[in-house]
Formats: sequence, C-alpha cells, structure tokens
Amino acid sequence: MRFVAFLGALLLTVVPALGQPYDPTDSLRTEPIVVTDLLQIRQLGNVTVSPDGRFVVYTVRTMEPDPDSEGDYVYRTHLHLAPTTGQEPPRPLTRGDRSASQPAWHPDGQHVAFVRSVDGTPQVFVLPLLGGEPFQLTDAEHGATAPQYAPDGERLLFAASLSEAEVRAATGQGPAWPTERPERAEGDAARAAPNPDGTLAEIRAWLDQNRQDASPRVLTRLDFQGELDLSPTDSYRHLFVMDATPGATPVRITDGFYSHGGETWLANGEQIVFSAALDPNQHPDRVEDGNLYLIDPDGQNLRLLLDLEGYTLFDPQLMPEGQTLAFRAVRQADRGFAQTEIGLYDLSGQFPPELLTGSFDRSVSSMEWAPNGRYLYFSAPANGGFPLYRLRPFDGVEAAAEAAPPDNATRPSRRATLLMRTPEVERLTSLERGVRSFGVGPATIFYVMTEVANPYELYASNVAFSNERRLTDHNAGWLATKRLSVPESYTVEHDGFETQYWIMRPTFYEEGQRYPLLLEIHGGPSAMWGPGEVSMWHEFQFFASRGYGIVYSNPRGSGGYGTDFRRGNYQDWGVGPAGDVLAAATEAAREPWVDPRRQVVTGGSYAGYLTAWILTQDNRFQAAAAQRGVYDLATFMGEGNAWRLVPNHFGGYPWDDEPADTAEVSIRTILERNSPQTYVDQIQTPFLIMHGDLDLRTGVIQSEVLYKSLKILERPVEYVRYPGEGHELSRSGAPRLRMDRILRIYEFFGRYVE
Repeated sequence: MRFVAFLGALLLTVVPALGQPYDPTDSLRTEPIVVTDLLQIRQLGNVTVSPDGRFVVYTVRTMEPDPDSEGDYVYRTHLHLAPTTGQEPPRPLTRGDRSASQPAWHPDGQHVAFVRSVDGTPQVFVLPLLGGEPFQLTDAEHGATAPQYAPDGERLLFAASLSEAEVRAATGQGPAWPTERPERAEGDAARAAPNPDGTLAEIRAWLDQNRQDASPRVLTRLDFQGELDLSPTDSYRHLFVMDATPGATPVRITDGFYSHGGETWLANGEQIVFSAALDPNQHPDRVEDGNLYLIDPDGQNLRLLLDLEGYTLFDPQLMPEGQTLAFRAVRQADRGFAQTEIGLYDLSGQFPPELLTGSFDRSVSSMEWAPNGRYLYFSAPANGGFPLYRLRPFDGVEAAAEAAPPDNATRPSRRATLLMRTPEVERLTSLERGVRSFGVGPATIFYVMTEVANPYELYASNVAFSNERRLTDHNAGWLATKRLSVPESYTVEHDGFETQYWIMRPTFYEEGQRYPLLLEIHGGPSAMWGPGEVSMWHEFQFFASRGYGIVYSNPRGSGGYGTDFRRGNYQDWGVGPAGDVLAAATEAAREPWVDPRRQVVTGGSYAGYLTAWILTQDNRFQAAAAQRGVYDLATFMGEGNAWRLVPNHFGGYPWDDEPADTAEVSIRTILERNSPQTYVDQIQTPFLIMHGDLDLRTGVIQSEVLYKSLKILERPVEYVRYPGEGHELSRSGAPRLRMDRILRIYEFFGRYVE
C-alpha cells in the first residue's frame, strides 16, 4: 500500500482526454501533416508488465534538437511507467540527454533494470521505484545489454559482443573451424618479431601488425559487409552472469567463436536456455542452422536441449509453470519463403517436440505466454494488418501424444521426432491496425498500436478483448487538429494472383477536382503494407496533405498472404510483381478524381528495384524516384550484405550454367532477365536515384551504375547521395536527412506534375 500511495503522489498529471475514433470530417481538424511533423512522432516500444501485474513499463523514442549542432536533431529514448489499472496517466521514469532502453523487471516488482550508455559503452542501471536515482549496476569491459534477473532476483544475466580478437585473448586460442585465410598458418608470425626487412616470418608478423591496426583491412571471411562498413572480422554475442549488486564481477558463461541469443532463465534458476549454431567445423558465416542449448549459470554443463532436423530454432520462451518451452522455428529447405512457426517442447523429455502453427500459414514475429500458461500470444503480419493473435497451446495434446511413436519418450533430443498439431488460432485485433510491441499481465494485455489516426499509442484490453482502451496521449495531442487521409481497401486479380491494395484520397479533397496519383511500392520483397504499417505513416500522410492521391499494394512475394503467395516471385522479381502493382495503379487511375496524365512512382530497396524495372517496361509515369535499390542482380550478389536473396529467390548463383530447377535457362540468364540494368536503355521517364553513402545492404554501386548508364544515354536523371547514412535512412536515419529525402522526392515530382 505504501508503494501504491507513493506512486499516486508522483502521478500528478491530469488524465488526458482520450479521443474518440478518428473522424476525418471533424471540423476541428483543419491542419495538414507537414514534413516537420516527423519530429513530433513519439515511437513507443519495449512493453513489459511487472511480475505482480500492477504496472507496465515501455519506452518512448523522440527526436530532439541537437545541442551541439544547430538545425540537427538527435534521438532520445526514455522509460515510462503506467499503472495497469489505467486510473492514473503514465509518467516518465528516466529523463535527460542519456537514453534508457531494454527495461527488465526485478522479481520484487519494485526495481527496473535498463541499459544506458557510459562513455559509449552500454551498461545496466537499476531504478528503485520506491524512490531514489538510478544507479549503475554493471561496469563490464565489453558492455552489457539485454538484462534479465534470475527468478530469485539475486543474479543478473546479460549479453555483450566480443570481437574475434577479444575472444582469442579471452580463451587463449583460435577457432576450431578451419581458417579461411588461404595457405596461411598463424603460428610462425605469432612467434616472430615484426620486421619489414626480415625473414618471411618477420615480414608476416609486420604485416599482421598492420592488419591488427586495420591499416589495411584484410578480408578473408564470407560476410565481410556490415550495414555501414566492412567487417573484416566477426563479433560474437556472449552471455554473462553476475550477482545483482554493484561492483560484482561478471562471469562469462559462454565460450567460443559463436553467437548466443534468445537467452532466458529456467524456473529453478539453475539453468539458462539459449539458441546458437555451435558448429566447430564451419566458419559461422557458413552456418545457417540453429538449436536450443542449456547451460548452468556458472558456465558449466553446456548441453544440447533440442535439435530438429531441417529447422532452425530460436527465441525460447519458458511457460510460467517452468516445465514447457515455446520456441520459434523456420524450415531450412525453403529459406527464402518459409514461414516462422511456433514450437512446443516439454523439458522433461517425456513428450516429443511439436510445431503448432503449420496450418496458420503466416509468419510469427513475436510471442509471449499468459501468466497462467493458458494462452500463447503472438503477432504476425496478415492480409495487410499486423494483428495480435493467441492460441491454446495444449488443445488436442492428448490426441497428439497418442499418435506419437511408442519410443518417443526415450528418443534423444538430437534429431528429435517432431509432431505437428494445429490448435485453433484466434485473432484479437483488427486487420486495419498494427501491434508493434506487447506485454501480457494476469488480467490485461498491453500493446503499442499503430492505426491511421495515430502512429503510436499504448492500449490495454482485458483477456476477452471486450474493453479496449487507450492509456497514453503521446501523439494524440499534437494530432488533435490534424486532418488525415483514410485508406480504402480493394483487391485486383492479375495473372492468377489476387492483390490487395489501398487508395488514399488527397487529404483536402474537393469534389470535381483532379489530382496527381502517387504509386508507392514496398520493399523486402517479402515486406507487407497496410493501414497498420508504421514506417510509411508520415510519408503517406504528408503526400496526401500536399494534394496527391496514393495507391499502394502487396504484390506477389509479399508476406502476410501465405507461403504460396510469398513464393509467387520465385525467379520472377520483375514481370509478375510489376504487373500486380501496375494493375492496382490502373484501377486507382480510374477514380474520377485522378488525373491519369499526372502519375508518379517511388519505392525503396527491393521497391527501388521494382521502380526501375517498371520504367524499363512502362511509360505511364511522369516522374519516378528509386531509393537504395538493386538494379543488377549479379553485381548485387557480390556487393550487398543481403546477397543471399539471390540464391534463395533465384535458385542459384550467377556462375551456374546448368538450367535452373524451374526453367530451361541458366541462373545467369535468369538474373540478367530480371535486372533493370539489362534494359536501362528503355528508360525515358525523368528519374531521381537516391542512396546512402554507407549503405552496404544493397550497395551504392547499384545506384551509380544505373545513374551513369542513364547519363551516358542522356536521359533526365538526378542522383542524390546521403552522407553517413545506410539502408535505414527513411526509418532511423538522421532526422534532418529523413526530411530532406521526403522533400526532395516531393520537389522532383513537382517539376513534372504541378
């Protein structure tokens, strides 16, 4: 009671008036969405409910003026606390210019651990909710992230990344897998003194010294490209345990040249389960398998828990009763298109592992147990929405057990027999909205929701989902006077595929007026858009407020419509998907308010590719903007760190002269036929090409080859490079450059359609 009274005294803010469902005809909504509204968007995430179910902590990310650079902005993330009763408004737990993230509750419900940077290194801090300032718990050499208390609250589990050199130094040895440095042993150079004029061993030692100083950078690994820079050596995520007291010494409990993830304590506090690919015979870049392992908190007794042949396993989640483990699994045989499934495993080994969502045919993105273990909650993209779902994991378990072979109880975990069971999946939220993050309490579910009316707010509902209510006002306040455009959903059939698409009228649409039409295309190619997609909320509303009608769709290859639809773009990135999006654009252009002579198109990443492809085949658009795209697939296979899209989506590599599995031509021919660069001479449309200087996911050479080709051909083209930015510019890049990107596209289109 003293705790509740103390918090009540702190919650002095008047409860905000939480608005009614969005009404676009509301006479008070007269203001347009402008580009600087991007800076007002508060991004919510990391929802976690206290052990006693009385409070929920979540993060809020903002864009603030940079005190060190006029006109620039910086991101800040802070923790907020909300009583689960909803009787008081949320309040910030952390403040200031140092961000706080990754909240984790202490079992007593009166302390929250979180991660904050100290001199550029992440460390774990603890905030006592009964009063007092946050104090630093870890001072770990390699940093500390993903804190997690043991069930008794006496110890803390956390993770840190170590470079290859740091793992070598810590273990005193190199990796067991064969070196990927051709014909080069390390021993003689390691024993010799560096001397550029000495023996071969001394020269090698001198060269290795330069290599260690990264001048030059010597590349011998397969995945040598990071997101923003080269990665000559790998880093490995390791797990640490320490007493949950300041000054305690952490103990690294995992070892080797591997990464360990998805870690969680078992209920007895005497084991930790995690996922990893512990193959000593292969370089980690070449290992795409993954299994579940157990280890003691002191690093002893590492052992395999579960290995399902043909599946990669990850994200173990312990049921509150402590005996059953849920996990996620992906089939290895169809990496480019396989759905992520939910699995279940009894830790006693008395029952075989099971997969529960094979018939669901959607890709599970996150999951969490109900406190009583009755339900598993999860989210998944589906039919243009990002709903929250749940299932009863033990429905039909008796029948499944009876169907199991009689020797399952004693079968070892390695290559365990697998059962398939299909409990009913219940959708809890609308297909027109998107759940970003969620936490499950004893009687209430908390979730961050995206909808047309608001990109981020925290909601709560009872377990029956019969009394949903909004708890926060982080964005609703500044949106109160903003007029928004509401998308309308349609479908169109093309070439045997039914494509869902949406049309947004100009925000201030007037009867009898004609407006330009903007075709927006999503990337991935397995991404999925819909009214609950948060990344495009501001861009769509900005262009609609500027007088554009918008059409966007989910062509074949998109996620959220089942495996067959997702595989619809196998060996066909261009013709089929382009036909789908153009079919939607054709239908939208028939709207009486659209001026079909004023159409423009844009997209990023794979959608940059598809934008360029469309321009080689279709001349309906007055202007186009391709962002961070891929235009020559054979070159992309070597240049971008997303290169595995080539073998996964096209069935092989550019040098494969043998016919592909579904065609009578070679992989090289298929890649050439699918590359916009092959048909660059057909592009006549005024073209804006954009890329980040440091983008290694798709690689800047892709844009430069396309741009240079068009310049040689004397076509109307402009090329924009963003300094210091990578592939995520539009979502998490420098705020000023994010605004520049939108306005530059808007200005370029305006040259041709205004």
